[in-house]
Amino acid sequence: MSQVASLLSNPDSVLSREGVKASILGYETLFAGARNNVGKTSTADSIEHRAKEYQTMVSSFYDLVTDFYEWGWGQSFHFAPRLVGETFEESMVRAEYYLALRTNIQPDSKVLDLGCGVGGPMRNIHQFTGADITGITINEYQVRVGNQYCAQRGFDHKCRSFQGDFQNLSEKFEPDSFDAAYAIEATCHSPDRRVCFQQVSRCLKKGALFAAYDWVVLPERGYDSNNPDHVRIKEGIEVGNGLPTLATTQDIVNALEDSGFEVVDVFDANKDVHSDHQIPWYSTLYGSFTLKGFRMTRLGRICTHTLVSTLEFFRIAPQGSTRVSSMLNATALDLVEAGRKEIFTPSLLFVARKK
Repeated sequence: MSQVASLLSNPDSVLSREGVKASILGYETLFAGARNNVGKTSTADSIEHRAKEYQTMVSSFYDLVTDFYEWGWGQSFHFAPRLVGETFEESMVRAEYYLALRTNIQPDSKVLDLGCGVGGPMRNIHQFTGADITGITINEYQVRVGNQYCAQRGFDHKCRSFQGDFQNLSEKFEPDSFDAAYAIEATCHSPDRRVCFQQVSRCLKKGALFAAYDWVVLPERGYDSNNPDHVRIKEGIEVGNGLPTLATTQDIVNALEDSGFEVVDVFDANKDVHSDHQIPWYSTLYGSFTLKGFRMTRLGRICTHTLVSTLEFFRIAPQGSTRVSSMLNATALDLVEAGRKEIFTPSLLFVARKK
């Protein structure tokens, strides 16, 4: 109980106790009608509204959920393909190391991490390669926490985070500054990937590689924008993850090619999600009843949610904490359903070279 209470009262938080409720209510207005009126948040006007409010939406989202993510997931906020016999943690690190290999990161490389969160992958990739890595996140709280973690590991001379917008990297970095760039489930927050990818291209040296895992719906695997059930699931994922709208594989390829990149490779890293040799990427959200993994399971989330509700009732937790917990629980169910139907992946991998 004390762990959950401290989670909800982090002294480094940029939100006051009173600010949590206002922030979640403001965030919810950007997704008005979600889960109650299928298709409402997929209209052009709704998507455009979120795109215009992108900075506020994403920063507010991570103000609210960063501590919940760390509590349930650790310092790396992403999914990963997982082999039978592999632990959750091993699969996460393997996915991160794979990006390092695909972008040819070397000990003397200067690397850009887009949407770095609290820096879990950044520190793992530095430990693996020895490279100098700079992370950028729109969220001030994640910068504070992430840089503390770098210092605690003794990596702060090689790893650091800055607050900034990956839609406007030119504010922070000179042209041709980096030898490689990567993003892990981050550019799905972009209101316009062409702008984002153009900014990445500007920062990279000629011939440098950019690789990422991205969230997409999968028309090639059966996603149908005219199927209300598919739209319901898609919108649930968007509202629970601070996304303007989910793209397709072709949308991403087009954006890369329009931004000065040659697409070297693109595929769904979860293409064999239901193979006998893999554990589905979404399984952690409903199974894995180990002592360490329990908090990530559906029952574990229900227990956490009940405790959060109790703490909020007694004014130990900030008002609004229960609404945040409810939102995350609902979107976990959407992710599981999307994964089972294979109409969505959080792990579309692309590798692109700056021309």
